[in-house]
Amino acid sequence: MVTGWFAGEGDNFRLLGTRCSACACVFFPREDGFCRNPGCSGGDLEEVPLSRRGRVWSYTDSRYRPPAPYVSDPELPWHPYALIAVELETERMVVLGQATPGVDVTDLEIGMEVEVVPGVLEEAEGPEEDPATTWTTWYWRPVGVGA
Repeated sequence: MVTGWFAGEGDNFRLLGTRCSACACVFFPREDGFCRNPGCSGGDLEEVPLSRRGRVWSYTDSRYRPPAPYVSDPELPWHPYALIAVELETERMVVLGQATPGVDVTDLEIGMEVEVVPGVLEEAEGPEEDPATTWTTWYWRPVGVGA
């Protein structure tokens, strides 16, 4: 899990961004230092939950092993997954993420509504004093598709 990028569970699960008090621009991932809008004189940054739903802006399938922080055992066979760029209308931004497992590019259409849901990237067994590690993330799921 990348700390501070998302929070909550179930219907309360949200990606977390920041909003500038001076220009109202919203950023994801969160920014703790300064407003990234080059036309802004700078303001205070406030953490804000992003919209749960958006529309597919673009998509593709990923046929390569992703770099860190994603976890991928090179000893196991690789399975492609769909990547979705989702437009969040309220925030006026596009956020990239994986489709939920089982959803591939043949299930997607430009403009279809999707929602953000929590997911597990990988689970690994650890030593006895720390038996397991779970790496969490977010997924985009077409609205109306079961959990």
